[in-house]
Amino acid sequence: MSSTVSPSGLDKATFQALVASFGFQMAPQDEADYCTLVKAMEDEVREVEALPAYVDPRLAPSVATPVADRTYAVPDKAANPLNAWSHRFTLKDAAAVSTGILAGRTVALKDTVAVAGIPLTLGTHPYQLTNSPNQPFPIPSIDAPIVTRLVESGGVVVGTSTCENFCMSGLSDTSASGPVDNPWLVGHAAGGSSSGSGVLTAIPAVEKWRKTRGLPVGDNGPGVDLAIGGDQGGSIRLPAAYSGVYGLKPTRGLVPYTGIASLHPLCDHAGPMASSVADVALLLSAIAGHDGLDPRATPETPTRKNAPAYHEQLKAAIAAKESRGAWTPATAGNGLRVGLLKEGLALPKLDPNVAAIVRAAAAKFESLGATVVDVSVPLHSKGGAIWTAAMRGVMSDVLLAGKAPDLLAYTTTDVAAPPLTQDWYEKMTAASPMVVTAALGSAYLGDTTRYPHRYRSKAVSHVVQLQAAYDAVLNSDVDVLLLPVTPSVALPHTITAAGRPPGTSLLEQYQANLGVSDNTSPFNITGHPALAMPGGWAPAPSMDGAESPGKLPVGIQLVGKHHDELGVLLAASIWEVGGLGLDEEC
Repeated sequence: MSSTVSPSGLDKATFQALVASFGFQMAPQDEADYCTLVKAMEDEVREVEALPAYVDPRLAPSVATPVADRTYAVPDKAANPLNAWSHRFTLKDAAAVSTGILAGRTVALKDTVAVAGIPLTLGTHPYQLTNSPNQPFPIPSIDAPIVTRLVESGGVVVGTSTCENFCMSGLSDTSASGPVDNPWLVGHAAGGSSSGSGVLTAIPAVEKWRKTRGLPVGDNGPGVDLAIGGDQGGSIRLPAAYSGVYGLKPTRGLVPYTGIASLHPLCDHAGPMASSVADVALLLSAIAGHDGLDPRATPETPTRKNAPAYHEQLKAAIAAKESRGAWTPATAGNGLRVGLLKEGLALPKLDPNVAAIVRAAAAKFESLGATVVDVSVPLHSKGGAIWTAAMRGVMSDVLLAGKAPDLLAYTTTDVAAPPLTQDWYEKMTAASPMVVTAALGSAYLGDTTRYPHRYRSKAVSHVVQLQAAYDAVLNSDVDVLLLPVTPSVALPHTITAAGRPPGTSLLEQYQANLGVSDNTSPFNITGHPALAMPGGWAPAPSMDGAESPGKLPVGIQLVGKHHDELGVLLAASIWEVGGLGLDEEC
């Protein structure tokens, strides 16, 4: 123990209350001795607390844009009509723009990614993440590794995108800045929690689609070429599906999560969002590889130096097929084995139109020459419950209380834990009941007098079982699984910019989220790579039960073996040889 100690706050009465909470009976001398030992522990905790803050040099802000030169703005409604932008700024390396693989492509970051000198909001209200009355939001002192990698790869980071309040919604109406609108149909959800990232990548695609068909383009504001999303239960894939773009949740640990707000290491993923399979591969190439700090990495995770150039490998795989004459609408799928996941089509809320699109996608694979078989993973139907049992008792400790991961990791000290006061409760209940539910649920399920640790231990054992169940199919029967992303197309907002409609209970608002992630959250805890991509169109639900206001994109999901991102991307590219999912008129 250290010889330099600060005064302990542990007095005799406090220690006796501690002992009584265990139900222990102690002899006077034992009590005094144990109190001395615990005091010594507290002294060392206080000693460490007094040390100067440490910033790992690997997280130093990019020198290409010094922090002192970084300026930002919050765009107004005219410049941000869909509310997809959080803050606008520019980070770039002029030399890398000319030589890097991203070659000047514009990139938006989910507003959970630390960028030195730029406010970090996590989609929530001012003064919830900082202890300073003069600072509405924390200002990070670091650049997350993926930020540095984007700039080094020639990307131009042009802002942060709106995300859902504390990242706890699969829809897009809980951000403190207001709802994020679907770029295809304003008033409908864009998906969450990476809502802004999905919309910003979709804006150019929507404009191109409409121009090609001679339709009015409208004004959705500026978009981007590429975006970074975060995915703990589907938060890359849900907005990709709803907004008609592509979003990849990579294998857990492939893309470093250091410097990004965490829900829990078991489910945290960061990944690329774009308007094409090729661009997803390109962006993944720029950000993949262990950073030496992220505990989510495994012995299979490549280092940054050894990470595959996915875009080049994808091009090479396609070129090899082309050279054999096997890249045609009748032959591109030769040798590919696709498993149509039975349980993925058995969701309680599954819209028959979505099911039809997914079955049509399977038939399209067959027409391309792939082998398509029905496969069953019975435990998939319990995947959402396993996610809940493994996550709900602990995730609030990480996101809302600032708990560090149990394994060695760099945890930023720039973000303060929100004060769970009456004011906080009222703000969250009005904006996002999911956040309050998370806090209450974690406190209840995390109470070891009610639910001892063995409950979560058992849940984690079933995570391993679920992973093994998917592996058994993927390692022997098929190359990829095919299933819906969401049970339906984008729903109307349950909350508008004016707040929850009168007479709408918080339970009614919450219920809109139920079931949305049933086909996505299981792969967060098992860590399998999963890609959402556009598969077709289905009628949009109306707000009042009237006639459908039009059609919206349907997302299909491809899931592969751990670290077989190339196989998933190639399967998606094969499927599109027969035409893009949104080619038909909507």
